[in-house]
Amino acid sequence: MNDVAPKSVTSARPTTTRMFENELLERFSRIHPITPFVVYLPVMATVLYRVWARHDIGLLPEIGVIVGGLFFWTLAEYGLHRSIFHWTKDTAFGRRFHFLAHGVHHDFPNDGDRLVMPLLTSVPLAFLFYAGFYLVFGGVRLAEPFFVGFAVGYLTYDGTHYAVHHFKQTTRLGKWVKRHHMLHHHADHSGGFGVSSPIWDIVFGTMPQVKKLAVTKKS
Repeated sequence: MNDVAPKSVTSARPTTTRMFENELLERFSRIHPITPFVVYLPVMATVLYRVWARHDIGLLPEIGVIVGGLFFWTLAEYGLHRSIFHWTKDTAFGRRFHFLAHGVHHDFPNDGDRLVMPLLTSVPLAFLFYAGFYLVFGGVRLAEPFFVGFAVGYLTYDGTHYAVHHFKQTTRLGKWVKRHHMLHHHADHSGGFGVSSPIWDIVFGTMPQVKKLAVTKKS
C-alpha cells in the first residue's frame, strides 16, 4: 500500500479517488448514505425494548439519560473531528493516516459514497463506546438508554453531513449549519469542528474564521 494518497480515478474535476489498492477494502470504504440508518435504527429499537422490558428505570429518568447520551455525542463528534480526523504528522504514516481518516473527504468533499462513516469504522467505535458506557455506569441499566441517545446523535451527524454537502438548504437553520461546515472546508480547517452542532466550537473558541486561510497564505 502506498504511503501517499493515490491518484484520482478521473481526470477533469474529479469527485472521487481510490483509497486502497485492495479491491475489498476499497469497496468497504464506500457506503450508501442510508446504510447507517438501516443498520443502527433496529439496534436502537432493540436496546430500547430491552430497557423497557427490564422496568428498572422510570420513563422520565429514561428520557433524561437518552438526552444525556445525545448531548455527549455532540462532545464526541467535536473531539473526534478535532483530535483524530485532523491529527497530522509529517511522516509517511501520519500523511497516510490523515488521508484515510479524513483527508480524503477534504480533498473530495462531494464524494457521495464517503459522506457518512463506513461500517468498518462505525461498528467497532459503537462497540467501544457501548463498552465504555457499560463500565462507567456499572451495567446496562443506564448504559443502554445513554447509548441510544448517543446513537441518535450519531445518526443526526451522518444525516446532517450528507445533507449540507448534497442538498440545497432552504431554511434559516439549514443555511446556517451548511455555512458553518463550508467555512470549515474552504476557509478555516482549524475551526468549525462541530457538524451537527456548533456548541463546542463556541465553548472552546474554534468557530471558523472566514479570512483565516487567506491571511495565512499572504503571511
